[in-house]
Amino acid sequence: MTADPWPAPRVREPIDTAVSLPGSKSQTNRALLLAAIADGPSTLMRPLHSRDTTLMVAGLRGLGVGVRADGEDWEITPGPLRGDATVDCGLAGTVMRFVPPVAALATGPVHFDGDPHMRNRPVGQVLDALRELGADVAGEALPFTIHGTGRMRGGRVVIDASASSQFVSALLLAGARYDQGVDVRHDGKPVPSLRHIEMTVAMLREHGVHVEDADANRWYVAPGPIAPVDRVIEPDLSNAAPFLALAAVTGGRVLVRDWPRSTTQAGDALREILAAMGCSVELSDDGLRVQGPERLQGLDVDLHDVGELTPVVAALAALAESPSQLRGVAHIRHHETDRLAALARELGGLGADVTETDDGLSLRPARLHGGLFHTYADHRMAHAGVVVGAAVDDVAVENVDTTAKTFPDFAGFWADLVGVSA
Repeated sequence: MTADPWPAPRVREPIDTAVSLPGSKSQTNRALLLAAIADGPSTLMRPLHSRDTTLMVAGLRGLGVGVRADGEDWEITPGPLRGDATVDCGLAGTVMRFVPPVAALATGPVHFDGDPHMRNRPVGQVLDALRELGADVAGEALPFTIHGTGRMRGGRVVIDASASSQFVSALLLAGARYDQGVDVRHDGKPVPSLRHIEMTVAMLREHGVHVEDADANRWYVAPGPIAPVDRVIEPDLSNAAPFLALAAVTGGRVLVRDWPRSTTQAGDALREILAAMGCSVELSDDGLRVQGPERLQGLDVDLHDVGELTPVVAALAALAESPSQLRGVAHIRHHETDRLAALARELGGLGADVTETDDGLSLRPARLHGGLFHTYADHRMAHAGVVVGAAVDDVAVENVDTTAKTFPDFAGFWADLVGVSA
């Protein structure tokens, strides 16, 4: 375990480095689930080894899926789905929301629970939808139980996915195994993080599943086979945020290797965001290279579709020489913590001039100082804390090990990168 609180390394010279990042959590957990209900064995290459993916592996194993995850590549062998299991969701929204639609296909009860804070995260829309599609569900939030009968009717369902795009993805991922498929309609405020639904649709199609998504707020998955797929997992581009931010705050250069030319990952938006803040951004065969500016500029940006980037963008905005307005992210109040309230509190505690709005943050130039930066068991908050600590003396990050959710030994990796001891 890393010392708590952890003294965030101060970086006094322009950084010049290259990094290779672990695999995408979003792709790994979607790939695991699709492989678990495919028509034959699949292999995942370069998957993410982290708490969230370990929880997904354990949950699928509990349902009778064969998962060999002891090597660099993982082998998944589908089997008859069984109940009489307990799924630990930890703090993984993908486990809490993606596994229940598969558990409804099992035979017998499947009980879901997780970390204490997870009981506050919304899942009711998924559970209500499963009831309408033919499942027997006991409970409205964690803990809850799916009483599987071995099959699902499926059909049309209307949900409000304005709190999380995962509500839609959860139903689509298992939909081809339902007798009538699934026809998901959204009715409510705009769905956040649409790139994640695009990822789900793209991956389903790669498995040979017929998906219709031409109409706004409607997604249809036809019943039918799910082909096995051997897949190379992309680097986690959202986890690139603190490393690219290191170039931005030091005026240095950082190369993230293997950045894909085309991707549905939300982290790809970092290219436009960092360019708007004055960075030089170049995508080449080597990866994505960012050169930090002499003076970091603020920006006015709608982060609705890439809300997970908000903590690091807010940290950069707090260090910028002109004002920033971050908008469109009311939904991140329901992530691992209320991220808007937490960012306003923690950045403000270090001297930032920050105002919380209904759907974002307003930040104005201010002189920051050291202090304790709390993370609220939220890996993205820890990322924000270390970015500020790279530019400000004496910043200590509480519970930096929460980053293991998507990046094992992040603190050690970060310390090695900037040339200090963890």
